[in-house]
Amino acid sequence: MNLARLSLAYLRHQKLTAALNVLLLALSSAIIVVLLLASSQLHQNLVRDAGGIDLVVGAKGSPLQLILSSIYHVDAPTGNIDLAEARRWARHRMVERAVPVALGDSVRGFRIVGTSVDYVDIYAAEPARGRLWQAPMEAVLGARVAEATGLSVGDTFAGVHGFAASGHAHSDALYEVVGVLAQTHSVIDRLALTDVRSVWALHGAHAAHEHDSAPDHGDAHESEHEHEHEHEHEHEHEHEHEHEHEHEHDSEHDAQATHEQHASHLHDGGDHDARPSAHATPLPSILAADFPATGRQITALLLLSDSPLAGLTLPRLINRVSELQAAAPVPEITRLLGLIGFGVDTLAAFAGLMVAAAALSVFVALYNALRARRVDLAMMRSLGASRGQLLRHILLEGQMLALTGVGLGVLGGHLITEALGLWLRDAQLFHLTGWAWQPAEWGLIGLAIGVGLLAALLPAIRAYRTDIARTLAGA
Repeated sequence: MNLARLSLAYLRHQKLTAALNVLLLALSSAIIVVLLLASSQLHQNLVRDAGGIDLVVGAKGSPLQLILSSIYHVDAPTGNIDLAEARRWARHRMVERAVPVALGDSVRGFRIVGTSVDYVDIYAAEPARGRLWQAPMEAVLGARVAEATGLSVGDTFAGVHGFAASGHAHSDALYEVVGVLAQTHSVIDRLALTDVRSVWALHGAHAAHEHDSAPDHGDAHESEHEHEHEHEHEHEHEHEHEHEHEHEHDSEHDAQATHEQHASHLHDGGDHDARPSAHATPLPSILAADFPATGRQITALLLLSDSPLAGLTLPRLINRVSELQAAAPVPEITRLLGLIGFGVDTLAAFAGLMVAAAALSVFVALYNALRARRVDLAMMRSLGASRGQLLRHILLEGQMLALTGVGLGVLGGHLITEALGLWLRDAQLFHLTGWAWQPAEWGLIGLAIGVGLLAALLPAIRAYRTDIARTLAGA
C-alpha cells in the first residue's frame, strides 16, 4: 500500500480546504522569511557602511541625522562646520585618520561627495576603470551610479544643487569622470566622489585654481593664532581632561608624545592639541596646517581613533569644549535598529499568530475529514492495513499540508525580498537581495514539521483506534 499516493489522493479530494490551509501557512511563512532576510541584511549593511568609522564631527543637531547624512547619505546634513575647527580635531593626537566630507550637490539623484582619497580606502574600494581623482572637478563614480546614469570614464556631467533628481544644474562647471569603482555592495556604490575643492568652487567659496597655487603660509599661521586665542580657555580644559588619562600610557609613550608636542609646537605655533599621533597617516591636504582655512567650510569630519579609549574620550571632549557635535555610529546604529526592531518584532508576532491559526485550521480539516472517512479507514483495516499504517497515513497528510505551505512560503518570501531589493536599488537605499539564505530558515522548516505533526496527531490517534466491526455495522 502506497501511503503517499493515498494521502495525496485524499488531499486532492478536499481541494478547497487543502488549498486554504496551504495558503495560510504560506503567507505566514513568507512574512517570517522576509523579516529574517531584511533585518539581517539591514544590520549587515549598517555595519558595513559604517566602515570602521569611530566618530562623525559635524554641526549641532540630531546625532542620528548627522550619522545618516554623513555616513549613510539618506538624510539632510545638520549644517556646515568651519574647516579651521575641523582641522583642529583632525590633528588631535588621539585621531589616527580624518576624512573630510562636503555635501551639497547630486547627479541624477545620487549624491556628489567632496572628500579625500582616504574615503575610498575606508571601504576598500578600487577603480574598476580609470583612476582616482587628482584635481578639482574630476569625479569617480560608484558602481551603482555608473550603471544608473550610463556615465563612463571620459564623460562629463553637471552637478545639480541639492539632493533631488532634478533642480538647478551647475552647467557652467562640468565634472569629468576619471574613474569608476568596482562594486562593493556598500554605500560608496551610490556616490559620486570628488575633491572637496570641487564643492567649494561650485558654491562660490573659493576658486578651484587655488588647488594649484602655493598656499599663503603667513596667513595660515596668523589665522591659526587667532583661532588659538579664541579657544585658549577651551584648550586649557582639554589639557586637564587629557591629563586625567595620562596614567594609562607607559613612560615610553609619554616620551614619544612629549617629542611630538614640541615638534608640533614649532610647526603650528603652540597648538598643543593639534599634534598628530605616532600612528597617524598623512593628512589630506585641506586638513594640513599649511592650507588656508579662513572662510572655508565642510559638512562633516569622519574620524578613526587610535584606540578604544580615544573612541570614548573624544566625543565627550568635542561636545564639551567646542561648538561642534560628535556622534559615534555604533550607539546610533543600535538605537536605530532598536526602533526598527520594535516593528520587526510586532510583524514577527503577527506571523507567529498566523502560523498558529494555520496549524489549528489543518487540525480542524483533518479531524473533520477523519469523521467523513471513518468507513474508508475501517475498510482499509479489513483489507489488511495495520493500525500503524493508518496512523502514518493521517500523519503524512498533515506533513504534506504543512511542508507544502511552508515551502511555498519560503520561496515566496525570497521572491518578495528580491523584489523589495530591486525597489530599494532604484530608490538608492541599502543593498537587499532575496538570493541569500539565513540559518534561521532551517528552523522554519523544522517548525513546519512540528506543525504538521501536532495538527495531525489527534486525528491519527483516532484512526489508530478505529473499531472495524462497530464502524462497519454503523455504516
